[in-house]
Order: sequence, then structure tokens, then C-alpha cells
Amino acid sequence: MAATGKLALVESIAAEILELRGQRVILDRDLAALYDVPTGALNRAVKRNAERFPEDFMFQLTPEETAELAKSQKRFSKFKFARLPPLVFTEHGAIMAAGVLNSPRAVEASIFVVRAFVKLRQLLATHKELAHQVAELERRLGDHDEAIRAIVAAIKQLMEPPPAPPKRKIGFAV
Repeated sequence: MAATGKLALVESIAAEILELRGQRVILDRDLAALYDVPTGALNRAVKRNAERFPEDFMFQLTPEETAELAKSQKRFSKFKFARLPPLVFTEHGAIMAAGVLNSPRAVEASIFVVRAFVKLRQLLATHKELAHQVAELERRLGDHDEAIRAIVAAIKQLMEPPPAPPKRKIGFAV
């Protein structure tokens, strides 16, 4: 596969990754499509090996989360009619699912899944650094604003005509 094809695959996987409960996750149906297995087969394999999937590797959405997800994006509208809420897998859970499925396609695709999660992590770090730099710039500009105001006030004061000297009274001063 060409490098551009691999990059496009990583980009498409990154688009499937969601932020839920403070974690980046991928839905069971999207992971099953990547691993080229039916969603039911993936879920059965996961249930057979439940001890390999602790809560930080995989969890099932609540009905409220499922309804919110169905409302938020059109591609999830089928979830309104699902019998069971979907399972979602974190980065480690996606790798573990590839091991449980034990197919060459799953192992190959898990590499791209990991790359997609890593890419998102790098983007997040870049955004944090950028936010820090913007905050630093705002802080500096805040100091500059005060200095500029003081300079403008001094210039305005210099632009005002000096007060007229008091007129001398006519006559002798004692």
C-alpha cells in the first residue's frame, strides 16, 4: 500500500474516533468494519473474552448517551432503534479486540487504529501548546496595552497648551 493510501486510511479512522466520557473511543460497528468482521461476531468475541476488556479498554454506552449520540450526528441515527446500546473501545481495547479476533486483517487494521489514536493525541498536544502560546501572547499584550495607554496620556498632556502665565498687574509692586 502506498504511503498516501496509508495516510488516507489513518485519516478515515481518525474521523471515526469520538470523545466520550473523557476518552477517545471508537464504536463497535466502526471497529468491526475496519477488522472486516460482522459487528455481532466482534461483540461475541469480546463477551467470550470479557476478562481481557476492563472498563478502561471498553464500555457500553448508556441509553442516554446513545440517544444523545443519535441526535448529535446523522450517521448515528440508527442508534435510536437499537435493542442494545453499542460498545465502544479505547485505543487499548481496539488492540485487544484485534488479538481476540486473531485474523490477519484485524492485526493489520489494528496498526492503523493505533496510528490514528496517536495522531489525535499529537494534534491535542499541538492544540494545548498553541493555546498556551496564545495565553502568553495575551498576557504580554495586556502589559503593552497599559504602557500604550500611559504613552498616549503623556502625549495628550504634552499636546495641551501650557497654561497662560498670570498677567502682571499694572503699577508698582510693594
